[in-house]
Amino acid sequence: MNFRFSNHALEEMGKRKIPISFVEAVLKNPQQILPQDEEITIYQSQIDFGTDKLYLLRIFINITLDPAIVVTVYRTSQIKKHWRNP
Repeated sequence: MNFRFSNHALEEMGKRKIPISFVEAVLKNPQQILPQDEEITIYQSQIDFGTDKLYLLRIFINITLDPAIVVTVYRTSQIKKHWRNP
């Protein structure tokens, strides 16, 4: 799937100091893909940002457009809250 970034997503990545290389890696190979609703799908992976602590990088994508648009991106330490076990 091809992706493009919304201005909001790029601003949030900069503000939250999330490297685009991390986002691209998750887009290519997410550990989990979760539907939020008919338009938005969440790609997420657990990542160490260089602090020896795992964070969950969550990427919200509007999949109804072509190419799909990355709407927003954030990281959280609340992995258990968002992680889905099979």
